[in-house]
Amino acid sequence: MSSSFDHNTFISPFTWRYGSERMRSIYSETHKRSLLRTIWIAIASVQMKAGLVKTEQVEDLIAHKDEIDIDRASEIEKEIHHDLMAEIKTYAEKCPTGGPIIHLGSTSMDVLDNMDVMRQKEALIEIRRLTIQLLEALLKRIEEEKDRPCMAFTHIQPAEPTTIGYRLAQTAQDLIADLEDLDRMIARIRGKGIKGAVGTSASYMALLEGTGLSSFEFEKEVMDQLNIEAFEGATQVYPRKQDYRIGTILSGLCASLNKFALDLRLMQSPPVGEWSEPFGARQVGSSAMPFKRNPINSEKIDSLCRFAASQVDVLWHNSANMILERTLDDSANRRIVLPQLFLTCDEVLNTTVRLVRNMNFHYPAIEKNLALYGPFAATEKVLMALGRKGADRQKMHEVIREHSLKAWPAVQNGQSNPLLSLLSGDDRILAYLDKDEIASLLDASDYVGDAPLRAQRIADEIRKVI
Repeated sequence: MSSSFDHNTFISPFTWRYGSERMRSIYSETHKRSLLRTIWIAIASVQMKAGLVKTEQVEDLIAHKDEIDIDRASEIEKEIHHDLMAEIKTYAEKCPTGGPIIHLGSTSMDVLDNMDVMRQKEALIEIRRLTIQLLEALLKRIEEEKDRPCMAFTHIQPAEPTTIGYRLAQTAQDLIADLEDLDRMIARIRGKGIKGAVGTSASYMALLEGTGLSSFEFEKEVMDQLNIEAFEGATQVYPRKQDYRIGTILSGLCASLNKFALDLRLMQSPPVGEWSEPFGARQVGSSAMPFKRNPINSEKIDSLCRFAASQVDVLWHNSANMILERTLDDSANRRIVLPQLFLTCDEVLNTTVRLVRNMNFHYPAIEKNLALYGPFAATEKVLMALGRKGADRQKMHEVIREHSLKAWPAVQNGQSNPLLSLLSGDDRILAYLDKDEIASLLDASDYVGDAPLRAQRIADEIRKVI
């Protein structure tokens, strides 16, 4: 086993392609082993207070904490086939005085599970930071575009006008809920605590006998040093339901990002052509078609979000199929699933922040689509105006419907929308409205209801949480 890798062998795309250096660092082997040693020092420090170990032994552990040697630990693991014992032996070799008391009274999961939760908390805080960044970017674009009318689509068909800002506010609203979920998880995350082989603290009670320190007090002092609260009850491991909850929160966040990216892909399609990703001057869209400007970042986001959603099923099985006090059939997949879930969210958040900050809105295309399809929606204004003038609502509805049905084929054949001329030439309508009134009513650019106000209200909500 080697700790040195290059591109001549398989390495995960998360090692070099996806994810930030910060998140990779949290899930690095070096950081993992540093956290393990932090836990061993905390355990030894409380044991020192109880008179079980000497001050110089704890000082020795602290002095050599950062002398991590993964190659040596890997060499020992080849012989003994136990990764944690290999790390204990490696650490002990560096600590001639403190080495003999490392892991005193503990079982493997007393350190491994608490280590996992410590870095999960770090990773959740980093995901929260990136979510705040994204909300800040959205806030700016929402307020810039809250009044900008555009066509809204239902069933992927033109419906009624909305505003760009209000559409972006829908993503922000989802992200505010995701941020609330992250905050609850960060506040509630728990470690296994220090409870021994099956969670009964039997080994610690034997060790602490006569010291005046109870197993509960011992656990609390250790966990206070680690800045992690403990589950009241645990077996050999903390309840794997917590991993599942973390997975569902990260997957839920990815659902919000997936929808945004999917919508952007649709809006970048040339027949719509209203939004687009930034495109570099030397960027290549296709190896075969030089003209292509593919939404590669949005497609990457959707691809990775799909991956994230699929991982939650594994965490469900880890929780549901953990037999009695512990089975090891979750161990291998947790080494893969949890880091990759966090790295996935890290990558899609960073990518989405860049997209929101730099995405383009193509106003001529927006106005063209609004002029083409907006009059159909604006016929509601015409109908209401006719009603106010005393026209029979049911008869006028049928008149407008007839003309709308005639106008649709022209639009579908690439012609300008003839609805204005059709309505303006109908004596049944002209008996109540003149041509200028009809033209004004069919202008859909102001038919956005309270979308600008609602967009601003969501913007105000963003300010409260960032």
